[in-house]
Amino acid sequence: MPSPQVAFLGTGLMGASMAANIARADLPVTVWNRTPEKAARLVGAGVKVAGTAAEAVADAQIVCTIVTNADAVEDVLFARGVAAAMQPRAIFVDMSSIPPKVEKEHARRLAAMGLRHLDAPVSGGTRGAADASLAIMVGGDKETFVDATPVLAAMGRPTRVGPDGAGQLAKLCNQAIVAISVGGLSEAMLLAAAGGADPAAVREALRGGFSESRILQEHGQRILDRNWMPGGQIRNMLKDLSAVVEAAADCGLDLPFVNLARSLFQALHDRGVTGYDHTALLLEIEHRNPPHRVGEKPDITPH
Repeated sequence: MPSPQVAFLGTGLMGASMAANIARADLPVTVWNRTPEKAARLVGAGVKVAGTAAEAVADAQIVCTIVTNADAVEDVLFARGVAAAMQPRAIFVDMSSIPPKVEKEHARRLAAMGLRHLDAPVSGGTRGAADASLAIMVGGDKETFVDATPVLAAMGRPTRVGPDGAGQLAKLCNQAIVAISVGGLSEAMLLAAAGGADPAAVREALRGGFSESRILQEHGQRILDRNWMPGGQIRNMLKDLSAVVEAAADCGLDLPFVNLARSLFQALHDRGVTGYDHTALLLEIEHRNPPHRVGEKPDITPH
């Protein structure tokens, strides 16, 4: 069977590496981005660059996209003519993070046009995107998932978690865990510093215990370095936590830890800290506890 033609729409912090990894798997890839310069950087990775989103998908059997939010997905799919330009029974794989109920509506509209759909948001950040080690949470039809697996596997570890929208629900579960864990990590590191312990040594002492995790390893080091370069941006974490709260309400649930985490990210956002990595939640904890601070290093910020 010949390799499927792939279109990849959205070549930002995550998408550029993801598209490059598909190309490295010897799959033919055409890319498009709203900012053309970002797509042009991928020419050396063996991909083609299209002038419009509709042109990019014209010959593709599988179309992947990772863009900022639900409005951006709607714009790409319908306003920019992607759905209308796709081949019959082609698969649209939405790797953005958007609300489950919006994803279900997109799946319904695409099915009415004779197209197939998967929602496949990811976790693992820019490092996981570069290393092709992303956790890929997939919602949609089983057969469609099987057909798209060679492309998804080029970017990481795909797991089907249920029908349309279930991938987005799994991503919300991921974001709830990450946000709450980053909050706990921030408070623990500040407690260590304020109490007279060495935060770096405390982090090392905790390694291998019940709090061992990628959060402790990677975000703990970010906090010690005070490196707030994104990564996953605060504005996007706030967007996702708002979607968690909405999905919980639809299920009749009250999630107190999520609500608290969301309020802390909202406070940080309201103070203008929006494009920093979400590990910068520490700044909100420090803001509430002057003069305490984790370490003496200067903050490394995106601006």
